[in-house]
Amino acid sequence: MVNHQTIGQSTTHLSAEDLAALRRHLQEQRLFRQEQLLQLAGPVTSRAEDRLQRQAAAQIEVRVKLTASARMVLADVEAALRRMDDGSYGTCHLCRRPVDRERLMIVPQCRYCVRCQQVRRAVP
Repeated sequence: MVNHQTIGQSTTHLSAEDLAALRRHLQEQRLFRQEQLLQLAGPVTSRAEDRLQRQAAAQIEVRVKLTASARMVLADVEAALRRMDDGSYGTCHLCRRPVDRERLMIVPQCRYCVRCQQVRRAVP
């Protein structure tokens, strides 16, 4: 997809081609996360030796964190696909304004415009 916009030019309109490309990207992410979760659910091998047990424990910790992260991203991707289906995709969940096209092209599963995302991060 060729973008002839200049830097600093902000648009909120998503063309049919943009939506199709974003949908493909989200579907690819969904498949990747589903496969990742299947691989992470597999057994962890460990030996009786202390060193190998520590390595296995570290692997389990990494798997748990990766699994949690993959599940969160998968949920965000699936929610974005549902928003595409119901026509609410590209609208900020807080201010209800359109999310900039550039933001959606970078993070297609985002729920918030840049301003609202910054507000959400600032609130503890």
